Amino acid sequence: MFEQVYSPLQKINHPLLRNFYVKRDDLIDPYISGNKWRKLKYLLKQAHTNRKTHLVTFGGAFSNHLVATASAAARANLKSTAFVRGEPVTNEMLLLCKLFGMNLIFTDRESYKDKRLLFYQHFRKQEDALFIDEGGASAEAVQGCAEIITELPEDVDLLFCAAGTGTTAAGLMQGILNQNRQTKLHVVPALKNGMFIRTEMARYVPVDKQLVLHTEYHFGGYAKTQPALLEFLHQFSSNYGLLTDPVYTAKMFFAIFDLVAKGLIDSEAKVVALHTGGLLGLLGMKDKLEKMFI
Repeated sequence: MFEQVYSPLQKINHPLLRNFYVKRDDLIDPYISGNKWRKLKYLLKQAHTNRKTHLVTFGGAFSNHLVATASAAARANLKSTAFVRGEPVTNEMLLLCKLFGMNLIFTDRESYKDKRLLFYQHFRKQEDALFIDEGGASAEAVQGCAEIITELPEDVDLLFCAAGTGTTAAGLMQGILNQNRQTKLHVVPALKNGMFIRTEMARYVPVDKQLVLHTEYHFGGYAKTQPALLEFLHQFSSNYGLLTDPVYTAKMFFAIFDLVAKGLIDSEAKVVALHTGGLLGLLGMKDKLEKMFI
C-alpha cells in the first residue's frame, strides 16, 4: 500500500530570497498528508510483516496523526484505536477519526503520560495489536522521513522543518548524513522549551553542527497562537496561494521570514522549507480565524 511517493518542489518568489522553495509534502494525500505518510509507511509494512491487524496509537483532540492513522488503517483493512489525551470532547478531527472507523478512548492527562502501560492494560491479550507512539515516533518513522532527502537537489544550503516530537527532523538528519550532504538542517519546535528536540533526535541519529534549533517561535506553546502569527498566516496565504497550519508550518514559515528580515539568512542561499501537511489543524482554529475577517 505505502509505495514510494514524491512531492513537488514549489518556488516561492520572496523579495529577499532568490532561491526559496517549498517541498510540498502536504500534497501527498488529503488525510495522510505530509510527514504522516512518511512516518506511517514502514509502520504499516511492519504490521503486515508481523500480522498485526489492529493499530493502537495516541494523540490530542486535534491530532493530525490520529486522522492519518485512522485513514491508513481503513485503507489497509485494519482496525484502529486511539487513546485521546484529556476529557471527552467532540470536534471535526475526531469526527473524521470516527468516520474512518477508529475507536476513541479518552484518557486523563496523568494516565496518558505512560503510554506503554495504557497499551498493556487494554491490549496485552490481543496479539494482533501494534503499538504506535504519539505522532508515529519510531525508528520506522525516521526511516520513512529520511527518504525525503533523496527527493531534494544536492545543492540545498538550508532545509527548514517544524517539529513536535523531533521524529521528522531526525529522519531528515539521517538522510543528510546518509548522503554526506552539506545541507544545514534548521528545526523550528512548535512547543515551549524546544531544546528537548535535540535530545529526541539523538535517540535515532547523531546530532552534529549541521543542526540549528530555533526555539523562540512557539507563540505560547503547542497549538497556541498569537495575533501576529494568525496575521502572518493570512498574509502568507494571500501572497503565495499556499495554506499553512497554525500548529506547525505557519510557525516555521514565520521563522524563515523573520530570520531573512534580520539578515541571518544569506539572500543567495538555496533554502527549502518542508511543508509537513497538517492543514486539517485549521479546523481547530476556525473561531480564531473567523474573527480576523469580522
